[in-house]
Amino acid sequence: MNAAVRATVRVGIYTGAKVYFVHEGYQGLVDGGDHICLATWESVSMMLQLGGTVIGSARCKDFRTKEGRTKAACNLVKLGITNLCVIGGDGSLTGANEFRSEWSELLQILLKAGKITAEEARRSSHLNIVGMVGSIDNDFCGTDMTIGTDSALHRIIEVVDAITTTAQSHQRAFILEVMGRHCGYLALVTALASGADWVFIPEMPPDDGWEDHLSMGYRLNVIIVAEGAMDRFGKPITCDMVKNLVTKKLGFDTRSTILGHVQRGGTPSAFDRILGSRMGVEAVMALLEATPDTPACVVSLSGNQAIRLPLMECVQVTKDVTKAMAEGKFEEAVKLRGKSFENNWNTYKLLAHVSPKCNINIAIMNVGAPCAGMNAAVRSAVRIGILQGHNMLAIHDGFEGLAHGNIEPISWAAVGNWTGQGGSNLGTKRMLPANIMEEISLNIAKFNIHSLIIIGGFEAFVGGLELVTGREKYEELCIPIVVIPATVSNNVPGSDFSIGADTALNTITSTCDRIKQSAAGTKRRVFIIETMGGYCGYLATMAGLAAGADAAYIYEEPFGIHDLEVNVEHLVEKMKTTVKRGLILRNEKCNSNYTTDFIFNLYTEEGKGVFDCRKNVLGHMQQGGTPSPFDRNFGTKMGAKSVLWLTDKLKECYRHGRIFANTPDSACVLGMRKRALVFQPLAELKNNTDFEHRIPKTQWWLKLRPILKILAKYKISLDISEKAAMESVIKKRGIV
Repeated sequence: MNAAVRATVRVGIYTGAKVYFVHEGYQGLVDGGDHICLATWESVSMMLQLGGTVIGSARCKDFRTKEGRTKAACNLVKLGITNLCVIGGDGSLTGANEFRSEWSELLQILLKAGKITAEEARRSSHLNIVGMVGSIDNDFCGTDMTIGTDSALHRIIEVVDAITTTAQSHQRAFILEVMGRHCGYLALVTALASGADWVFIPEMPPDDGWEDHLSMGYRLNVIIVAEGAMDRFGKPITCDMVKNLVTKKLGFDTRSTILGHVQRGGTPSAFDRILGSRMGVEAVMALLEATPDTPACVVSLSGNQAIRLPLMECVQVTKDVTKAMAEGKFEEAVKLRGKSFENNWNTYKLLAHVSPKCNINIAIMNVGAPCAGMNAAVRSAVRIGILQGHNMLAIHDGFEGLAHGNIEPISWAAVGNWTGQGGSNLGTKRMLPANIMEEISLNIAKFNIHSLIIIGGFEAFVGGLELVTGREKYEELCIPIVVIPATVSNNVPGSDFSIGADTALNTITSTCDRIKQSAAGTKRRVFIIETMGGYCGYLATMAGLAAGADAAYIYEEPFGIHDLEVNVEHLVEKMKTTVKRGLILRNEKCNSNYTTDFIFNLYTEEGKGVFDCRKNVLGHMQQGGTPSPFDRNFGTKMGAKSVLWLTDKLKECYRHGRIFANTPDSACVLGMRKRALVFQPLAELKNNTDFEHRIPKTQWWLKLRPILKILAKYKISLDISEKAAMESVIKKRGIV
């Protein structure tokens, strides 16, 4: 929430508006006085890394009465406030909409009572409202992610990881209850990200007689229960109930843990900070463009697009879910929850049912530098493959291992607890296949490999292209191939995100937090931090947004000595305010002459007597670490989707008892594009690739760069090219 507050304040001030804080939610709006105070640029400094909300929040009985709302209206009119930005759940947002719809009536009451003048009433004739959804349950329809959900997942996964290690050591079953009274999102994603054996969510109660099916023959380790879980008759399924069942029926030593309010606290994740910041910018834009005729809207994210949705339509669909659940229409409830929820549910279901055996061999390999989340993708591909009846083969050490025959079958149990492990368990090398084609094609024939999944970074992409080119000479390479982007650099053509980038971003962000803290103590200090990413500025830019950097130097946006000069002067000015510290990020290959040392020396010299500098090269810590919930979930979905695609492709390419695939669309990159996971032929992506610098020619995140500059107080023109139009939620889903 704090990231959203900070962005709203700073972008508001940047556009020339006066911005006020309302402390303690609607209670502060009703009470007025000191609760409503002017916000300044500096007043939102150092807020990004704080959990909760700095301006306070409260449930408010007074605001539910007309009398209370009349007082609130009076307070706003007196200050000339005509735009209200509300961050909260569906209750808070519905309240805001009600307030807005009766605004003119409230003005009349105040006029009659002589509380306001006719002139004041004329000046405040209309109230604009924009909402941002802050809720850890992710229970608001129309939005992929609500502010706070990702951070809650971070807390849950930390606990689940700690508990699974115990569960495996002691051969115990653990039952965890996570929050979500009416929405199973947290439970569902936790189950996917931790590889839990069973999950209970309100949207999809288990089938009748589920009590007898609990023993699945696997070693039951972890069961996740949503707080609002129930059976098909609406009877609650509680943690204790499941615990007693497991103990009695299966004789397991069982422990249960209720996570409770741990889930609401802690430092916000990088994703939530960027989400909050982007929503804040979009909210200000929406308010400035609003007219008395535009319906109140919520700003939200769909895929990676900022969108606006009519508030009351979202509230309606959210209520429809509850209604569908009450009427036992569970399939419909899952659909109403939206695409992202449905995909998660389908992936979870996939991992639980088995197909007959057939004799297809699918091989999996990791290529390039290791990153967090690779193992999650391998695990889900192996398991979905086995469930589809295929034989799965593991290739160790990339293309080199394929050439040397370093290949072996991999079983269901072998990938058991891989989801939460960082790095690459299969082993990975940077070597490309071009010079070892002969050996590779011999081994594909020898091990009878019918299709190939390549998980990795830019090398995986280039390697895949080389295999496609090699098809002309070697018939063995005419098999379906899929490349899954996995690299901290996020530089693979064909995908907006790659596995591993989110974890790296969180690592960089938490390091920057610590560094900023040290600077807060010493005052007048500027830190220059070098991030990874090759020539791709994704990490530097996004970490800059998440950590509140003053500048981020990247290769994609060329800079010269004049720009450096402007940045130094900017910091000198900043040191005159109450915020006496600076944070500069530099992508490792942004410029071969303006090195980290050069920039450090320049700043040190120019800042003499005003600030001193320190530099930090983050290095390989960015590639390691436990995968973030996003990367686990993303990896799991990508692995599953790739195998399903291969299964279909293999049927298409099966001729006269053998596999033959040489069309361009039989070798694809599976990528996230705006709002969907799509397969794109490697050959088609070739034209959109800058091979010398190993980056795609067009990159979506570059349009977030202006936000970074505005939040750092640069006077630039905000290019509103990515203008979000209002979208309808109800029509889109075709529900009456």
